[in-house]
Amino acid sequence: MSAPEKLTIDIYSDVMCPWCAIGYGQLTKALGELEGEIEAEVRWRPFELNPDMPAEGEGQEAHLQRKYGRSAEEGAAVRGQMKAIADSAGVSLTYEGEGEAPPAMMWNTRDAHKLLGWALEQAGSQVQTELKLALFKAHFNERRRIGEREVLLDIAAGVGLHREAAKAALEDEDLEARVVAEERQAWDLNISGVPAMIVNGKFMIPGAQPPETYVNALRRVVMKSREAASA
Repeated sequence: MSAPEKLTIDIYSDVMCPWCAIGYGQLTKALGELEGEIEAEVRWRPFELNPDMPAEGEGQEAHLQRKYGRSAEEGAAVRGQMKAIADSAGVSLTYEGEGEAPPAMMWNTRDAHKLLGWALEQAGSQVQTELKLALFKAHFNERRRIGEREVLLDIAAGVGLHREAAKAALEDEDLEARVVAEERQAWDLNISGVPAMIVNGKFMIPGAQPPETYVNALRRVVMKSREAASA
């Protein structure tokens, strides 16, 4: 039996993006189906949906109504559809804390992206993914204030990253410049919405797709790579 084909998948996303969480859940299902056939290294790349979000954040409902011009009723319908898709992907977008749920908020995520970039550089893609999933959980399931540095440091420490080193990373101007450069690269790649997955540095899969779409797309990438290698 031949060894599985190795691929890299760079996912441009934001930690407040529910479709990004859903897309990763669907991708995970696809990679499970492809076990033994394809082995993928997943890396997370920055994309800020709201780069101008103030430090105090904004209520989610008010933000979405302002940004997309939809009514509360339309918003509720979209959330219902999204929850159904999330459930099928094995992803929870529901508050799971104790007591009454605090208001859903939107936050500035620049620092979160800095930590994710640092985690990839210092600890590798697996730990970076653990941090990304912890940030998703903190935002969607625990409704923590992920725009605040102390909260981010708690989350980083929770996945085994060194708290003081993470604090230094948040204060590193060079790291911030790299995040900004990667975001600019996303626009150069014509990425205007997330998630967007770049396979092997050149094949794009836009949006949160059903698992079978990812399976077919990844198989096509392998086929094209083999054709190019034998040409």
